[in-house]
Amino acid sequence: MKYKIDEIINVTVSSIVPYGVFVNADYGYTGLIHISEITGGYVKDISKYFKKGNIVEAKIIGIDEKEKHLSLSTKDIMFDQIISEDSNLEEEGMGFEQLRDKLPEWIDITKKELENSK
Repeated sequence: MKYKIDEIINVTVSSIVPYGVFVNADYGYTGLIHISEITGGYVKDISKYFKKGNIVEAKIIGIDEKEKHLSLSTKDIMFDQIISEDSNLEEEGMGFEQLRDKLPEWIDITKKELENSK
C-alpha cells in the first residue's frame, strides 16, 4: 500500500517530544506531527492535544518511501473538528458572517486556555 500526499489517515501516538508527536501508521510506516503542524495557533503544551496510545486523524504532507516515514499535519483536521462541534454553525451553514460572529467567542476561549496553562 502506498500512501498519497493529502490523504487523511488514522495513526497511533507512540511518543510525545518537545518538538512534536511520533506516530505509527499501517504497513510499517512511522510519522511525525511537528509542533508547527498541530494547530494554526501557538502550542505551548503538546500533551494537551495528544496522549500516548491515542488514535488520531492526520493529513499526509510528506512521504519518505525509502525510510517508510510520513510527515503529518492535524492543522486542518483540528479546525474542522472545532467547527463541527459548534452546532450553531452546522445549523446556519458555514459562511463569513457566522465566522465573524463566532470569532470573539473563539478568542475568549483561547485566552482562557492560555491563562489556565500558565
